Formats: sequence, structure tokens, C-alpha cells
Amino acid sequence: MENSALKLLGAGVAMIGSLGAGLGLGLIFSAWISAIARNPAAEGKFRQVGFIGFAVTELVLLMCFVVAVLIMFVAK
Repeated sequence: MENSALKLLGAGVAMIGSLGAGLGLGLIFSAWISAIARNPAAEGKFRQVGFIGFAVTELVLLMCFVVAVLIMFVAK
């Protein structure tokens, strides 16, 4: 295989983590909405935990993207 084909294949493999991030976001927000619907008085506590979970999940997605871009444009 050519070097450019291997770089694109590596970038694609690096983006597999974005699948987990998408599933994680769906699970976080579905549980968040269910928790608020069951106990509206504790919405403030749920909000903090929900935003932390969202930030961590998005961090995984962004790191996968950064690795994929580094593989495509920086690797020789």
C-alpha cells in the first residue's frame, strides 16, 4: 500500500472513538432528562453532573479528531 493510503486508514481507525462519544452523549442526555423528570427539585444537582459528563464525552471526541488530523497532515 502507498503511504498516503495508510495515513487515511489510520485516521479512519482513530475516529472510531467518535462512535463511543456519540453513544455516550445519547446515554448521558437520556438519563439526564429522565432524572429531571423524576425529581424536578434536584435539577441543579443534575445540571452540574450532566455538564461534566458532556464535557468529558466531548473531550474524547475532540481527542480522536486531533489524533486523526495529526496522522493525516503531520505523519510522514
